[in-house]
Amino acid sequence: MWKPRSLLRSLFLLHLLLLLHSALPLVSAQVSNATTWDTLSGNPPLVIARGGFSGIFPDSSESAYIFGVTASLKNVIVWCDVQLTKDSQGICVPNVKLENATDIAQNNKYKSKSYQVNGVQTDGYFSADYTLKELRSNVFLVQGDYSRPTLGGVFEILTVKDVVKTTFPQGLWLNIQHDAFYTQHNLSMKNFIRFVYTTVNVSYISSPEAGFLKSIKTDINPKITKLVFRFLGKEEVDPSTKQTYGSLLQNLTFIKTFASGILVPKDYIWPVDPTSHYLQPHTSLVSDAHKVGLEVFASTFQNDIPISYNYSYDPFFEHLSFIENGNFSVDGVLSDFPLTSSAAIDCFVHMGLNAPKKVNTLVISKYGASGDYPPCTDLAYKKAILDGVDILDCPVQMSKDGIPFCFNSIDLIKSTNVAKSSFSNLSKSIPEIQAGDGIFAFDLAWNDIKSLSLSMLNLFSEFNLYRNPKFNEKVSLLTLSEFLNFTQGHTSLLGVVIIIEKAPYLAREQNLSVIDAVSDTLSKAGYDKTGTPNVMIQSSDSSVLLKFKEKTKYELVYSIPEIVSDIVDSALSDIKTFAHSVVVVRDSVYPRNALFFVTGSTKTVSKFKSVNLSVYVQTFHNEFVSQAWDFLSDATVQINTFVQDAGIDGVITGFPQTANRYRRNRCLNLGDSTPPYMRPVEIGGLFQLVDKSSLPPAMAPAPSLTEADVTEPPLAPFSKIAPSNSIDGAAPGAQPPQNAQAKVAVCFFMSSLTVLVASLLI
Repeated sequence: MWKPRSLLRSLFLLHLLLLLHSALPLVSAQVSNATTWDTLSGNPPLVIARGGFSGIFPDSSESAYIFGVTASLKNVIVWCDVQLTKDSQGICVPNVKLENATDIAQNNKYKSKSYQVNGVQTDGYFSADYTLKELRSNVFLVQGDYSRPTLGGVFEILTVKDVVKTTFPQGLWLNIQHDAFYTQHNLSMKNFIRFVYTTVNVSYISSPEAGFLKSIKTDINPKITKLVFRFLGKEEVDPSTKQTYGSLLQNLTFIKTFASGILVPKDYIWPVDPTSHYLQPHTSLVSDAHKVGLEVFASTFQNDIPISYNYSYDPFFEHLSFIENGNFSVDGVLSDFPLTSSAAIDCFVHMGLNAPKKVNTLVISKYGASGDYPPCTDLAYKKAILDGVDILDCPVQMSKDGIPFCFNSIDLIKSTNVAKSSFSNLSKSIPEIQAGDGIFAFDLAWNDIKSLSLSMLNLFSEFNLYRNPKFNEKVSLLTLSEFLNFTQGHTSLLGVVIIIEKAPYLAREQNLSVIDAVSDTLSKAGYDKTGTPNVMIQSSDSSVLLKFKEKTKYELVYSIPEIVSDIVDSALSDIKTFAHSVVVVRDSVYPRNALFFVTGSTKTVSKFKSVNLSVYVQTFHNEFVSQAWDFLSDATVQINTFVQDAGIDGVITGFPQTANRYRRNRCLNLGDSTPPYMRPVEIGGLFQLVDKSSLPPAMAPAPSLTEADVTEPPLAPFSKIAPSNSIDGAAPGAQPPQNAQAKVAVCFFMSSLTVLVASLLI
């Protein structure tokens, strides 16, 4: 019997979840059916929602099941891990040890016990010791994975029948994991299956115990229900056959005598080297199983766990390797994030990077394809172009001898081995540039800089998430001249963006004119002539853009690195006088709180677009820890929401392949028929489910951008810093030309407060 508070909670959740993703249109699965599949049946692979949408909500909760069905393909199968209560009721709880998925251990009424589970003495709280009424009175489902969001509310334990009544799924999958254990407690899974089979439609029944599947085979109508043998770790033992799963894998014809399919961990199909984390060649398992008439289902698809470097932290790439690789396709995927699985199958399969664009959002690189290669290197730029980038970026740094080159930071420590080199003694602190010490580009000659070893930009190493290290030290930096010559040979590019920061400091303190160096190099490369690729000049310093406006017709991009919640009208008018477009950070569009929930949206994008300023947003990463919970640990969901809901004009990313593939997927621009897995999320929807009493103090709202924030003192006049040949690249052994430039005195007066504000902005 539902408690009143639980029923109200259910109605609220249903309303909210329907807001998060609208009802599934009938068109969703039809596109996929029109293509050829390498599954056993020739039909698209199935999506099995493990415990519903368990990647966000407590596994097997009402909320998880409702969201799983609402946000997925029409024919999604919902998965229930069946446990038996003392009175033989079948409940959906993901683990035989209830404390791993419920709050039972926090209630003194319930006692921990010790039992043999598959031959292993196991301490815990077991459903076999309690009736359904005893469990439902005080035990509730919780998020068992502490790396996932904790949402407020009451999540009651559901029976199998409850799941069907709550979600009306197209298909139901019952996983019977511990028949032998329940038999020891005089509870019969076989009798439960016989009973439930008369009350609900069951599409699949799986078990890692061959003996159990054999025992129910005669009770099951194979036209209605398929039996699936579940493989566990290769060294683990099936308690019914006393054989390891590794040995059973060699006898698929035996499995076929009692099952129509197998469910295997992903690494049975695509092994991953445990040390290097690279994919190994795929096995022949899927082909071998299909030859004997067995379907193959792959398990453990989760967006929020580290995956092979080969996938670039993109769960879509992982899915596609199992369902579209030119050799085989699994027949279904067991997923904690069924929205991602549904979109992979329905929107992205059989689609190349040259498929027509469905949206015109620009893809702008962040240090090239820096998610796959060391930033601003030859291979990072080549990969970005192969991935379909529109605008290739070069953040310009200046060497001691006046050579402009592309690098992600003025501080060389961040992606090189300079701190372990003979130049380590050059470390210094310059508060105007950054907090903490650094070894700066302007203190080394270009020949010294290009001799350094380069490394990946690991932004999320504190979470033990590292980017592909394979190409460390096998890449090269480019001078600005080399970068421009390289880009001119690629007609797929729409243009380049040259990023200039710290120009006043470099001129005042280092006697280096980055503006002159960039202008001269662009001119020599022919980029100041009509008919050449578009040039964008980007800076967070308005005086830099004003200087370029005086003498060029390049597109000028104003960067706002701070989080802002709004733009006052005077600031908007000021920006309009010197910029054609702006770059803002993601949190200036959708602010996040300290718990990484999106709390709402700002007017930032609409304000800029109201005066015809294009809006580009940075930085989009594939690593799931970089995204708010609202985006479901899926980089594509995040991009889609920024494009469809916020209406941004460009995505700045170190993973251009993900963004380029998104804008070509077949599920865009379908109007009312757009499936739920390609609709933007409801902004702030998940935050409404958080228990507000458990929240830390609210963060102060981000400030508005004012005219004072935008206005910079004019740049002092520069002398030409170097002869033209040094801009192209100094010859080995050439003398640094720093003596050729006279020091420029600063002739204008600024107050102490203005100096402080200016230093923060640049």
